[in-house]
Parts: sequence; C-alpha cells; structure tokens
Amino acid sequence: MRLGLALGYWGRAPDAGQVALAREAERLGYHSVWTAESWGSDAFTPLTWIAARTSTILLGTAVAQMAARSPAATAMHALTLDHLSGGRMLLGLGLSGPQVVEGWYGRPFPESPLTATREYVDVVRQVLRRQAPVELDGRFHPLPYRGPEGTGLGRPLKSITHPLRADLPVLLGAEGPRNVAQTARVADGWLPLYWAPSRPEVYGDAARRLPEGFLVAAMARVRVCDDVAEGLLPVKAMLGFYIGGMGHAARNFHAALMARMGYAEEARRIQELFLAGRREEAVLAVPDAFADEISLVGPRERIAERLELWRRGPVTDLLALSPDPHTLRVLAELNS
Repeated sequence: MRLGLALGYWGRAPDAGQVALAREAERLGYHSVWTAESWGSDAFTPLTWIAARTSTILLGTAVAQMAARSPAATAMHALTLDHLSGGRMLLGLGLSGPQVVEGWYGRPFPESPLTATREYVDVVRQVLRRQAPVELDGRFHPLPYRGPEGTGLGRPLKSITHPLRADLPVLLGAEGPRNVAQTARVADGWLPLYWAPSRPEVYGDAARRLPEGFLVAAMARVRVCDDVAEGLLPVKAMLGFYIGGMGHAARNFHAALMARMGYAEEARRIQELFLAGRREEAVLAVPDAFADEISLVGPRERIAERLELWRRGPVTDLLALSPDPHTLRVLAELNS
C-alpha cells in the first residue's frame, strides 16, 4: 500500500505551508499528493504550483468537480499539467451534489448521475487518446452540440496538443454500490469516501471484485497523538459539516452513506442540528466510533495496529489528510 498526501481545498485563504508539506512528503517517499475543490479554490492551480516545486511525487485531484468544467476542458487541464510535470498527473473526478451543482455552478443536477458520469469519462478518454475527432451522441455531454439555441456549425475536433499519455489514469469518487460498480468498469481507479477497512461490503459486491491493477485511493485523517478523543475532533468537525450541511436534508449522499454504515439515526440527528444552526452540537453528535473507524488517530502503536487492517483490503493508496510533518514521518516509517 502506497502513501499519498491529501491537502484538500483552501479555506478562507491559501495555506502557505502546503508546498513545504508536499516537498516533505516527497522526501519521505510518499507516492502522490492530492488537491480538491468545493466552492472556492480550484483543484488544478495549486497542484500546478506544487508540480513546479517537486520532481517525483505524483499529482492528483481528489476531486475535480465535473460540474465545474466541460469534460473537454477537464481533459485539457489534465493533459497540460501532465506535460508540465513530466507525466505525473492523476485525474480524480467527482459529481458533487445538487446543492453545489445547481447553487454554485448554475447547472441542473443530472437526473441520471451514472449516465452523466459515464459520458464525461468517455469524452475525457477520447481527448487523451487523440485517435480521432471527439464525438459523442450523449444525453448530457453531446459533442458536437446539436441542441436548442445552437448554430449547428459545430464540428468534431481533435486536440491540437498531443497528450503525453493516452492512458493517463482517471479515478472517480463514488459512494453508492451502483456507482462503485460503474467506476470499476469505466475508470482506472476509485476514490472512496469514509472508507472503513473492516466493512468493504458497505460499497456493494463490486468493492470486493475490482479489476487487476485497479487503483483504490482512500482518504483518511491521520494524527499521531496521545488522546484519541481529542485527536478525533477534526474528523468529527469534517463529518458534521459534510453530513449536516453538504447537501439537502432530503438528498444528502454523505448522510446516506453514513446510514448504510449503520448510523442512520445519528446521521438524521446531525442533519437536524446542523440545519437548525446548532453546528457545535452537530459535531458532538458524530459518534466517536464512526469517526474512529474511518481514520488513523492515536499513539504510534495504535496507528501501527490499525494500519494492518488497511493493508489487508483493496486499498492501493492511503491518502493521509494531515498537516503535521511528524505524523507524515511516523506514517512513512510504519508503512515501510
């Protein structure tokens, strides 16, 4: 199992220490570094900044939101950064949810998310292969566009720039069993959310029958500390926000996943508290047991023991969400 560094997205302002952290991860032998986006900083620009200051570590998006750009534009980003970095790009994509897609990007959330995702990946693949002009008779991503208000003058095009790698890896963020099953068919890897190494069945049968060479890059908060309960507080804060506020009360993919993991009543309570403006209570309502099983927190010996569970499963890449150089160093020693 390889190690990656997950940097996430910016908060109120850029994190001035991210480049130094990425360079330290590279020095420690980490295989990859990953950025994200929500409705603030984008995923590709910080990754390009890091690429210019590193030399070997792979560069991934976990995730770049599909609603943020057309699939052709995303492929352009990926092939450009792949060239500039010498072939280090890993393209992780995610659909996000209705609140973000419609509230931030001003686009309708697809009524058939699986079809929209499949078409998106198809266009990205065509651009990267550069075997012929890109064409897709798609429901959500038709190329050329022939729909209402079009001129009818569009024609299929092939990328001017020759991609460095036609097989640049494409990974998908997927939560539901059907989505995971499709990911195993159309992508090179999977970015699971809330991975619990002792319960892969939560994601359906497909999670136990993945293709050979398929990447499973699972993110986890990692922190070396003496007090487990205190170390879990950032995990609970993240879960309180995603389960309580990242989605509508009637349609929240994160809450639905938590429910499938056996915490349906707790997920409902977190949503109620968060949406009522009682955010601190929502965070405290996150069960320690749930936060603990999806993270690696505690003394070195405890993390070493729990790391064995991660190694036994399908995870190929553990993406450590940790701003602490000491924790990154300990994790590298334990995984060597």
